[in-house]
Formats: sequence, C-alpha cells, structure tokens
Amino acid sequence: MPDESITNETLNSNGAPEEAAQEETFAALLEKSGNPAMRLGPGQKVRTKVIGITGDAVYVDLGGKSDGVIDLAEFKDEQGIPRVNEGDEVEAYFLSVQDGIRHLTILKNGYSSQKLNAVKDAFESGLAVNGEVKAEVKGGFEVSIGGVRCFCPLSQIDLRGKQEGAAYLKQTFPFKVIEYKNDGRNIVVSRRALLEQQREEQRAALRATLSVGAEVKGRVRSLQKFGAFVDLGGIDGLIPMSELSWAKVDKPGDVVSVGQEVTAKIIGLDWDTHRVSLSLKALQPDPWSMAAAKYTEGSRINGTIVRLAPFGAFVSVETGIDGLIHISNLGAGRRINHPKEVVEVGQQVEAYVLAVDPQNRKLSLSMQPKREPKKIELPAVGDRFNGIVEKVMPFGIFVKNGNGLSGLIPNSEMGTARGADHNAMFPAGSEMQAIVLEVDQEKGKVLLSRKGIIDKAEQDELKQYKESLKEEEKSSNSLSTLGELLKAKMEEKKITFK
Repeated sequence: MPDESITNETLNSNGAPEEAAQEETFAALLEKSGNPAMRLGPGQKVRTKVIGITGDAVYVDLGGKSDGVIDLAEFKDEQGIPRVNEGDEVEAYFLSVQDGIRHLTILKNGYSSQKLNAVKDAFESGLAVNGEVKAEVKGGFEVSIGGVRCFCPLSQIDLRGKQEGAAYLKQTFPFKVIEYKNDGRNIVVSRRALLEQQREEQRAALRATLSVGAEVKGRVRSLQKFGAFVDLGGIDGLIPMSELSWAKVDKPGDVVSVGQEVTAKIIGLDWDTHRVSLSLKALQPDPWSMAAAKYTEGSRINGTIVRLAPFGAFVSVETGIDGLIHISNLGAGRRINHPKEVVEVGQQVEAYVLAVDPQNRKLSLSMQPKREPKKIELPAVGDRFNGIVEKVMPFGIFVKNGNGLSGLIPNSEMGTARGADHNAMFPAGSEMQAIVLEVDQEKGKVLLSRKGIIDKAEQDELKQYKESLKEEEKSSNSLSTLGELLKAKMEEKKITFK
C-alpha cells in the first residue's frame, strides 16, 4: 500500500492518480532522461513487461538493473485465480521505494486497470457484460462487473421498474454500460436497455408467426383487476376477465397465478399498439352447446344460488351455465317482494326447467314443476259463442266463455253504430253472444262476430215468417178445395133430386 504522503500528494480523494500523470513507456522515459537510475514520481503511470512471478510477487522490468514488484493478489480474479503470465505487458503506477525495492500497483480507483479497461471497452463498443447485483442502495442497485463497482438505477433494473429488491440480489444478469465518466469513477449500467432490445427482436420474430386464431404458450406475468398479462416472449398478451373462463370470475387469481404457464388462443392483434388479446375459455368446450340436450323442458336440476336480484335468483347448474328463477316462480303461489325472503346466496336448491335458449344463453327455472295448461276444445267456424265481456279495448271486445276460452270481437263485427261507446254499452261482465268467424288451431285464437249473431237472428225470424206464410197459404188452399168439393156434391144431389 502507498504511504500517506504519496496518497495525499499524488492521488485525489477517491484514491485515483492525478489526471496530469503522463502515460509513457519506461523506455521512453529513459530515452528522455538518459539516466537508467531515474527516479519515478509517485503515481507515475508506466507500461512495462512481466519478467517473472515468484511467490506472491510479480516482477516487472523498469530498465537497467532495477526491477519493480507488484503484489500477485492484484492480478487474481473473483475466484482467486491469477490472470497474469511472464511476458505480459501491464500498465502500472509507481508507489514508492521500500528497502531498495520499487513497489508498483496496477490498481486505479481501487480496481485493476485491466478490469476498468474491460468495462470501458464494453461502454465504447455497446457490448453486454455480466454483472452481479450486490446490494440495494438509495435510488438503485450496486452491481459488480468483474469486480468493478457500478450503479444501476431503479428504472433500469427491469422493463417495468423495480420489484422487491430480494428478487434481484445475488443474481447475475447481462448489463449494458450506459455511462462511463471520470476515468471510471462513475459507471452506470442498465439491464432494461438489453431487455428492450431483446424484446424488440422477439417482437419482430413474433410478427411473422402470430395470427388470430392461433394457440400460443406463455407465462402469467401479472394479475390486474381487468385480467391477466401473459409474457409470450417479447410481447405481453392480455386475457380479459371475460375470457378467463366460461364461469363468472370475480378476480383473475381465481383462475390463474403469477408464474403459471398457460396455453391460450389469440382473439385479437394490434401491432401498432403492441396489443395481443388472448382467451383461455376459447380452448374449452362451450357448456351452452349441449344445454338444450341436457336441460329439457320439465326436467329437474340441482344447483347453487349464486346471486340475488330484485327480479329473481340466479342458480349455477354447472360451470358456465347459470339459470334464473324469476321472482314469480319462487314463492310457491304466494306473493314475495324480494328473493331474499325465500332463498339466500350459497343455498343448494332443486328446480325445474321451464325453458332453455342456448342461442341467447338463457335458462329459465322454477321452484315448482311446470303446470300443464288446461286443454281447451276450440269451437268450429259458424258455432255460437256464449260468454261474458272480459275487457273492452280500442280495437274490439274480448269475450270469455265458460270453458275459459277467450275470443275477440273486432269493432267492425260488433254491429253497433260507428263511434259507439262500447265501454258504456258493454261493461265487463256483460253477457254476450257471437258467431265464430275464424279459428287458429296452433295459437288457440278465436275471432268472433256479434254482428253475425244479429244477422242470424234476423234470418231466423225471416225464415220463420216465411214458413208461417206458407202454412197459412196451405191452410187457405185446403179450405178452398173442400168448399169446391162440397159445392160439387151439392150440385150432384140437386140434380139427383130433380
């Protein structure tokens, strides 16, 4: 080690030689001075050759009969292996003369010039060098590159800033030297710069291979409220919440975890924004594709109440399929104001299928089995329809008969004057007769005519009247014939008696 006077006079506060120290070969110095026994100034930088290695000392040629000594430890790497051979040229700094022996050092700023030169070369060439993250310091991390202490800012340790410091400590990564100042006293490195470069190269390769509909493998990088990000190797893909599963998902962590490897399907690509949309459920069978066959009308199912709404309760019958029990089908005939009066979330229930609509992903359920509607026999066209007024509408009057069948009498078939007040003339509950005009067997609808019943009554009266006239005429004709017969008889007797 140099003595204190040498350090104070010739080295700066960081232990580095003054910048004014000349870099000349020893042969050049001899040539200038013409004296082989010239005195070297403390901190003087020279280039010399290794002439021997003995024990812990490395001997270098200082010209003439004078040799210099450098501690062998200065040439050892981090594994303790000396990296010097006889005949190597080295740069060294003169320290002092002790007991007639000239001592030199290859250390500068506490590092060997070889190590510093390696870092400097990496900076100038832009090549990556491996460094070990030694400690977390204020504003970043201390990184050792070949034993040279460097600084990596927080923003440069990863693509998306710092994680927990423990994630990097004692880890070795490739770094890029982005600053080399003050003769190696300020060295700044970046891991992010290399990661970004690598990512751009990977993105370029992915552009040629990725397409909508393709299946890709990746590792879940992070979980957000809106979905999960997957590292595809150069670009992130997003699996939205709605694409994580056919089932309803409350949070991404219920389906995937950070670090998990997944296979997903590409459902969207936007290279301008580097956005890739992925789907896990696209690679799973759609449960609704078999719903119509599995949940037939009237069948009984078991499920769990998963959500309550003012209009009903949602029941999970299998992963990806929820059915709705409408509030009107919860009360077993009694009126309820909210489903919570009957059921609660998490409750196991037995229900019956009322209807299934796979296209619109709807399953209608009931707590009671579906009642078969009472079959009503429809009348034939021309039959008389006797019933009571059910309701009066602007377009006509609905009449219901004793079997519960309703029929419509359009205003045009009422037989009333135009603009007549049907509400006043035929209040609900009034008896009414009509004639069946049309019957829709499929829909169970009947079209009626009150005017027809009036016309029929008039026709019946006319028919009866005509028949009565015929009877009278027949009777009259009968009497006339009898009188003529009697007269003829009388005439015969008169002739006889004569």
